[in-house]
Amino acid sequence: MSELDDDATRADQPRSHAAHPADAPSPTTRLAVSVFAGYLAFGATLQLLPPWIAQRFHGGPLAVGVAVGIAFGAAAVCRPLAGRAGDAGHARTTVAGAGILITVGALGQWLAPALGIVMVARLLMGIGEAALFNGALPWVLAEVPAERRGRVAGWFGLSMWSGLALGPLVTVVTTQLAGLAASWVAVAALGILSALVASTTSRQNLDHVAPAPRITSWRDVLPRGSGLPGLIFGAAAYGYGTISALLVLYLNHSMSAGSSIGLTVFAAAFLFVRLAGSPVADRLRRKILAIVNLIVEASGLLVVATAHTLTAALIGTALTGAGVGLMFPAIVALTLNRVKGERAGAAVGAASSLWDVGIMIAGPLGGALTHLGYPAAFTAAATIACAAALLAATLADPATPRAPRESRP
Repeated sequence: MSELDDDATRADQPRSHAAHPADAPSPTTRLAVSVFAGYLAFGATLQLLPPWIAQRFHGGPLAVGVAVGIAFGAAAVCRPLAGRAGDAGHARTTVAGAGILITVGALGQWLAPALGIVMVARLLMGIGEAALFNGALPWVLAEVPAERRGRVAGWFGLSMWSGLALGPLVTVVTTQLAGLAASWVAVAALGILSALVASTTSRQNLDHVAPAPRITSWRDVLPRGSGLPGLIFGAAAYGYGTISALLVLYLNHSMSAGSSIGLTVFAAAFLFVRLAGSPVADRLRRKILAIVNLIVEASGLLVVATAHTLTAALIGTALTGAGVGLMFPAIVALTLNRVKGERAGAAVGAASSLWDVGIMIAGPLGGALTHLGYPAAFTAAATIACAAALLAATLADPATPRAPRESRP
């Protein structure tokens, strides 16, 4: 994250001198730790929840899909509101409160006596997940120039995506070493850690943030220009949601093996592409980047749908992860270009809320499609990704202004 800190610190110094000392510590690193811890907890539940529901409550794919998806539904509603709260200078309260909600949600899922309580706990965790990142992002971007916001947001997004991707691996390792109960305790502890780090982070760069005007229309929460990029992001999310909700069950059902490593393979491919591909992505038009990613994602989902061996299924899973890898920076840059960089928290929150909608729909719909066989669910996800690539081709993609050469790392 050192490049992100350099970006944010360089951007802060010339613009913030009047508001606070130039050597004021950047909150970026601490916020990255807070977001990473919270999303590590959230990602861990994606591995824990399917077998937990099946074993404890005798739920099938539809019940698992609803439980996974409902958290993202809550997040979809809360992201724009959390982003707006961050824009208005309430980021620290929002982010710290999010960590507490993640802990409460984790304990609720673990100790729930009935499936309905699990659903309520998932709602709380989804609210916390949304508030965590979208409350923190305006804090990071508070003084970053408009031409650098897409890049900085993309780098900062690694804290979210790496936590979400590595969470399943944490679950596998912890369960093998200390048992299932220890995994749930670890998830709850990560939420507390997230809250503690956020609550002790300096808010100096927020002290001069102008209060957001009162909400007078839905456009104040969902800025104009965020809709189409968000719709494309949501279609990409449908594929990810299908993998999250059904891959573990699919590998158990069809391959009788691999369920403990499937999501880890997805995570590894995702993070590799995100880290290795970011320098290349900076030189590509964001529209082209989105189209390429959607085509790769669709290809991976089709490989999963037609796989007859574990190796083929894992190759398809890796391709899907690679396809999703660079969608977030592409969509952030497209969104901020379309809304002219103003109220970044609300704009990115609005676009990314459709990511949650895509996952929310994928869970129950994919679960229902398994009545036709698991391949039907993955084929449907691939079709939606292809449709999103066609939609992305219709977007205008104005060139993003480049930062002065001396300010680049």
